[in-house]
Amino acid sequence: MEPDPPLLLYHTLLFIFNGPLWVVGISFLGLLILLMCSALISGSEVAYFSLDPNNIRSLEEEEDELSQRVLDLKHKPKRLLATILIFNNFINIAIVILSYYIFQLVLPEGIFTRWAAGINGFFGSAFQWLPGALDFVLTTIIVTFILVLFGEVTPKIYANLNNLKFARFMASPLLGLSKIMMPISSLLIRVTDKIENRVEAQQQGSTNKEDIDRAIDLAMSEEEDTEEDADLLKGIIKFGDMSVKQIMRSRVDVTALDIDTSYTELLSTIRSSGYSRIPIYKEEFDKIEGILYGKDLISHLDKNDDYRWQELVRRNVLYVPESKKINELLKEFQLRRMHMAIVVDEYGGSSGIVTLEDVMEEVIGEIKDEFDDEEIDYVKLDDTNYIFEGKTMINDVCRIIGTSVESFDEVKGDADSIAGILLEIIGHIPKSGKEASFEQYKFRILSANDRRIERIKLTIVE
Repeated sequence: MEPDPPLLLYHTLLFIFNGPLWVVGISFLGLLILLMCSALISGSEVAYFSLDPNNIRSLEEEEDELSQRVLDLKHKPKRLLATILIFNNFINIAIVILSYYIFQLVLPEGIFTRWAAGINGFFGSAFQWLPGALDFVLTTIIVTFILVLFGEVTPKIYANLNNLKFARFMASPLLGLSKIMMPISSLLIRVTDKIENRVEAQQQGSTNKEDIDRAIDLAMSEEEDTEEDADLLKGIIKFGDMSVKQIMRSRVDVTALDIDTSYTELLSTIRSSGYSRIPIYKEEFDKIEGILYGKDLISHLDKNDDYRWQELVRRNVLYVPESKKINELLKEFQLRRMHMAIVVDEYGGSSGIVTLEDVMEEVIGEIKDEFDDEEIDYVKLDDTNYIFEGKTMINDVCRIIGTSVESFDEVKGDADSIAGILLEIIGHIPKSGKEASFEQYKFRILSANDRRIERIKLTIVE
């Protein structure tokens, strides 16, 4: 009877010197290549999804082919994530299979059984489970540890610290993989979108805010002069569901100045606008340099046109995405002691601004001060006919005509204004006189130009 070899190293060396050395070498080389691919793919996930608006702006300014590839991938986040996850799973499965094959090559057949037999001979038959446990430890736990350490944790830490460099390095490979994986990734995206829509529908159904609104109206109807209190309670209930995009001021309506503006023109703009904070940009609104506070100019009103007012611009700018909830924005305003934020879209461009006043108005109603324009944005002709500015937000329209915000959910799509609803219904910018209908609402375009719908007549059909 042959003696049981006491050490794993002995069996490994015995096999390598007496077995097919080139097979073992190629297998180990393949394993290292797979681990490297896993590290690169895992790091790409962190690198791309940690790019902030400043990184996006830097890529746009470079205008080279590699930067454009990064932007192309970033503009389709769902497809990028699906490609990364699918390919990473394929690689990890291949690593596990190849690792098991290498263990089968290196370890002599029956090694775990002989070890267990030797241990059981010394301690009795208490370790009958030992062969399976040793096999599990070597082929599962050790492989998982190596995969997590070198294929997940380490590359993600590096990619988080060097996200822009890593993203540029992986742009070309990911773009190629995205095209190869397109059939699978498209199927995955469609499935996840359906699941997401169903979950959202269930969540909306579980909290029927219309029932809560009716309960508030019923409770307040027994008392006099409680209309404002009821509106306040309804505003508090809907506060957590409102996004920044629903209350922000669009970039076309923002008063902002170029950093090269003369001091005289700057003072004139601030006086005429009445705003205490003015966004300052360089060349275009997407390149925000900072915020200028009107109070910082009080001690410099006597300066001439050569005064370097740019030194007063505060460079600490708060950027928030359009999808951010306004209750979270309010907490961030309080934490950072700021009153204004620049709203960025999914591509990193500046889509408008949002202020603390905008957030508070969603709860307590319109706040008017001595600088606010007293012109009314709408005209009530009678109980069923209204004239609105095209830029009037859907929330304001619903509040004025006395209907639920959800009334236009079926046709509004991504629109936030009444003009946006008409664009969704008609499909193009209409000319004056064009009419459209949705359920009991009839719209008529009173004025429009080549770029936007300016005034709309809304009729509620009885």
